Amino acid sequence: MTNLRTCDLTDPLGIEITRPSLSWRLTGVTGQSGYHVQAGLEEGTAGLWDTGETDGPDQRVRYDGRPLASRTAAYWRVRVRDGGGRWSGWSPSARFELGLLSQEDWTASWITHPDWYDDADPRVGEGLPLPLLAGEFTLAKPVARARLHVAGLGVYVASVNGAPVTDAVLEPAYTDFTQRIAYATHDVTALLREGANAAGIALGPGIAHVYPHQDRYMKFFGSKASPRAIAQLEVDYADGTSDRFGTGADWLATQGPTVRSHWYGGEDHDARREIAGWDAPGADRSGWRPVTVRPDGTGMLRSRACPPIRVTEELPAVEKLVAADGTAVFDVGKVVAGWAELRLDLPAGRHLRLLPGDQLDAYGRVVQSKPTTGAPIFNTYVTREGPQTWHPSFRYDGFRYVEAQGLPEHVGREAVTALVLRADNAPVGEFRTSDGLLNDIHTIIDRAVRGNMYSVLTDCPHREKLGWLEQAHLLFDVVAYNYDVAAYYRELLVTMAESQTEDGLVPDTAPEYVVFEDAFRDDPNWGGAIARVPWQIYRWYGDTSAMETHYGAMCRYVDYLTARAEDGVLGYGLGDWIGLDPATPVPLVSTWGYWRAADAVARVAGVLGLDADAKRYRALSEGIVRAFSDRFGAGGSQASDILALDMGVVPADRVPAVLDRVAGAVAGGGITVGEIALPALFRVLGRAGRHDALWRFATSTDHPSYGYQVRHGATALTEAWDGPTRGLSQNHYMLGAIDSWFYRGLGGIGQAPGSVGFRRLLIEPAVPGDLESVTARTGTPYGQVGVAWERGDGEFALDVEVPPGATAKVRLPDLGLRRHAVPDGATPAGVRAYEVPAGRWTFRAGR
Repeated sequence: MTNLRTCDLTDPLGIEITRPSLSWRLTGVTGQSGYHVQAGLEEGTAGLWDTGETDGPDQRVRYDGRPLASRTAAYWRVRVRDGGGRWSGWSPSARFELGLLSQEDWTASWITHPDWYDDADPRVGEGLPLPLLAGEFTLAKPVARARLHVAGLGVYVASVNGAPVTDAVLEPAYTDFTQRIAYATHDVTALLREGANAAGIALGPGIAHVYPHQDRYMKFFGSKASPRAIAQLEVDYADGTSDRFGTGADWLATQGPTVRSHWYGGEDHDARREIAGWDAPGADRSGWRPVTVRPDGTGMLRSRACPPIRVTEELPAVEKLVAADGTAVFDVGKVVAGWAELRLDLPAGRHLRLLPGDQLDAYGRVVQSKPTTGAPIFNTYVTREGPQTWHPSFRYDGFRYVEAQGLPEHVGREAVTALVLRADNAPVGEFRTSDGLLNDIHTIIDRAVRGNMYSVLTDCPHREKLGWLEQAHLLFDVVAYNYDVAAYYRELLVTMAESQTEDGLVPDTAPEYVVFEDAFRDDPNWGGAIARVPWQIYRWYGDTSAMETHYGAMCRYVDYLTARAEDGVLGYGLGDWIGLDPATPVPLVSTWGYWRAADAVARVAGVLGLDADAKRYRALSEGIVRAFSDRFGAGGSQASDILALDMGVVPADRVPAVLDRVAGAVAGGGITVGEIALPALFRVLGRAGRHDALWRFATSTDHPSYGYQVRHGATALTEAWDGPTRGLSQNHYMLGAIDSWFYRGLGGIGQAPGSVGFRRLLIEPAVPGDLESVTARTGTPYGQVGVAWERGDGEFALDVEVPPGATAKVRLPDLGLRRHAVPDGATPAGVRAYEVPAGRWTFRAGR
């Protein structure tokens, strides 16, 4: 067995789920007829739980052993029985460790710099350098194990004996900081030493404390909490004793070298103020002040339950440009989100001003404006003497170019490197074709997903940095085909549930750091994520925990919409956002979103065995369909047609004509839908087999099209079809729905009806136009699914990889070829359709 995971994480530390899910993948067998799981406090033991030999194909089970307490470190292993009744050997052990489950487990206190204390003042700390906090402690004996539990607001960087405790950055994650603060647990055993030790925490305001200012851009201002930190070090000695150290009144504070940081406007760092060894034992802290101990409790502390943000790429500048006025501009080659890192060797006192941006003006200078990135945004850096490296630590930017004002002329392109940041969800997808334009489209969509995959899914990494929710569910499959987001999406749901109001409303952004007005706060195609995402997680990963946890919130939201509807129709909303046809009625789009939410709740209730609820919400869903049909029907706009087809309200005898109308417009380059109807367009036309129309749109380079963006230089998907020439954001993934068609349509990777977690695959690739080959792969709970097909000279070959534990129905495209070579073991299942078990299979056809 491989890929043993707890809560879809590998050997997690500090989790708070006391009945975690345990999952595995098969190796050496094609299927599983039984399993045996053991868990204990030591490897290879069963003192906590022993399932015994259990019948069934399940490769995800929920721990159901002895109750788990704070700090419990458990090992677990699994063996399986194959279809022939043979048991495997035991897998290597996996591990999970619980964090601090109650307030009483915390003995540390929240601390801050005395000048950064007053939460009531949104301007607290303005004009003051950011705080450094440090404390020392002594270890008298050899250490066997040490864990640091740490949290901070708004952004913290923690260290032990001068070394960072983690490679995670921009901690903690976005949450409603008045309800929940995510703490992290780190293994710091290797950083400790016998004798004197020190811990340090550098603090910045982050999005928790967005103070008002006049000279730089801000999306909003307001404070959920001023900067503070809490840390608790727990040490187990080799002799079996233990010790505990935490933040408290014995810690000291000073002002650090970062003299300003604003989540939107920029960060200022004076390297001459850096204090060498400030977080090392024995440092001179004679001028430091005692910290202020805050009265905050620990009841809001919850462990982080998904991968953190990390540096995932380093992109050295590909060119140093010189603007018309002589200003240096560095080009890292791609639109990214993260940090521009400086690597310099200069004398002290040089003042640099760094402007990040996605575009250049006619004079070669960086463009910043309100509809693109927000303006002005800039970071400043004052050099110290000699070689030096710096990047912001408490915020991030979206950029391709970095305009460096004040840089000496002799400094070359090696001075700037882009450190690309994102939530470290493992990549699982691969897509490439014989058509270079399609490959480029996939690349720019993926780059935009990466640029907005932070602790929430943002819509852009510069002017917004907010978790607008429509993309989270409308483009779920685009994200999930490419990345393992099982744990990540569960955490997104927690932020959505935290944002829900007493009357059931889920706002368009979560967490709700700023309250917008009217439809910008309340639209069912945004708030509906609370209802759709638990169902999507279940369908994609076979995990019911999100549905169980958030079922009440889902119902409250749909009931809220019902209270606002009139005769089954919702009359308000943002409509088909950024659509090109204003004729699409707003109530039509909102009512479709209402139906999608109600339909999801009905399905979830059915899976959870809540029969009365399932019946009630099915009736509600059917009533919305009737109301939609009576009020809108089909026709009027492309989006109207698509959403009506998606709901199934078009009479059967009219469906072909409506499909012809939409497919003809799409094939001719006349797409007019916005971001709400766009995923449905690919879904509806793909389901109807109109792949040639989608192919013609995919290969178009006229406006509007993806190809237009590629041909005009986009390196990430932009906010509008004509984004590279019109302006607006150059890093938005909301129009990325075609990537789902790439995998499901051209790659043919989907699920059979009724399948959950890709247990039963449906492989049916489309072969449109003159496309010669496609390779597509993605990860599933059972392993990698792979499809590769190629055609030419009257021959067609299809290779399919089905992971152990899964089966597949393979449907061959009708290419008019007479001769078919079918691999042994493939069972006929209809015309040009075959059933295959796990393994690698090759199908061939010819004249």
